[in-house]
Amino acid sequence: MARKVIQKKNRKKNFQSFSLYIFKVLKSIANDIGISRKGMNVLNSLVTDMFERVALEASKLVRYNKKKTLSSNDIQTAVKLLLPTDLGSHAIMEATKAIQKFTQA
Repeated sequence: MARKVIQKKNRKKNFQSFSLYIFKVLKSIANDIGISRKGMNVLNSLVTDMFERVALEASKLVRYNKKKTLSSNDIQTAVKLLLPTDLGSHAIMEATKAIQKFTQA
């Protein structure tokens, strides 16, 4: 009986991070300021947590309305529900402006 040799491939774990995007935004705002590794980890955790909260709330809204498709209106409503009044409206305004800038370029 021949033994089958199973080779384990050296795979990296699927680790997603917003660090690159956080750094790009930091450099676009203030080119001469850096950020420490711990600071980047804190910001990455914050962004990941907010993303998960908004996604969960938006998916709940889709289920409540008995729809099958997540729309931008669901995400905007989720942001308004999760963030305080002024912060939510400013976040939606800035996101809309960023999307318009991205689609024009």
